[in-house]
Amino acid sequence: MATALLDIYFKEVPSDKIGGEGYQIWMETNKDGRTTANNIFSKSALTSYDALKAFVDRPYATVATEIWKDPATRLLIGLRNGYAELVSQPHDKIQSDINRLQRRYMQAQIEVRKDRRFYPDANSTLRLTYGKVDGYSPRDAVAYDFMTTLDGVMEKYKPGDYEFDVPEKLRQLHASKDYGQYGQNGKMPVCFIASNHTTGGNSGSPALDAYGNLIGLNFDRTWEGTMSDINYDASICRNIMVDIRYVLFVVDKFAGATHLVEEMKLVHPKKAKVVPMRKKAA
Repeated sequence: MATALLDIYFKEVPSDKIGGEGYQIWMETNKDGRTTANNIFSKSALTSYDALKAFVDRPYATVATEIWKDPATRLLIGLRNGYAELVSQPHDKIQSDINRLQRRYMQAQIEVRKDRRFYPDANSTLRLTYGKVDGYSPRDAVAYDFMTTLDGVMEKYKPGDYEFDVPEKLRQLHASKDYGQYGQNGKMPVCFIASNHTTGGNSGSPALDAYGNLIGLNFDRTWEGTMSDINYDASICRNIMVDIRYVLFVVDKFAGATHLVEEMKLVHPKKAKVVPMRKKAA
């Protein structure tokens, strides 16, 4: 991977945008990714635990001096300084002009295209989206339900597989159906999907029902909905949330941290918040 990335970077990025020190190292290693990678991995103290331990066990003054001579550090600092000087700083100088022109361009569109709805730039702001818990049918004769359960986790169980292995205690809880107060009709809900329009960065966001109760945590999108940043189609775009009941089940029954659950106020079963209506004046 290092070989491939070094070749791509140094051959595709113009040398006047790389910087003197970084390009000097590239020249010293015959402008070859394999040679550069071999030099780093064979001589750097940062590529193995034993080498790093031996390096930092020396006197501090020696470490503080020699670290800058390490081939990995030298390349990293050279590339960083080159980027800061040749790319980042020139970009920062024109960014204010870009922002000003962007405002003028947007103002012109709003004034001319009065029939069009323009959405505000919401970067770095708190956002809300709403949707409906719902399954979908992406292709002919294919339909997905809105919820998955622990049964499905066990169906995918592969001992020793890094992605589909399941801890023994979780398997025992499933076999005995020991779901505590978190199960539903003999099943343990795990995830559910809805038509909320989400994007990268929304992972971990709370999912609330119509009455403000926390019901899940957003973490992904379905395969057919990955294009929703470009084209949102409510018929097939679904965000994926872990059911809060499964989170509580793992904390309580699996991890044994019941004391944490006891500190929470669980709304079970969930109840709508009744808001009294005011009578109209006579």
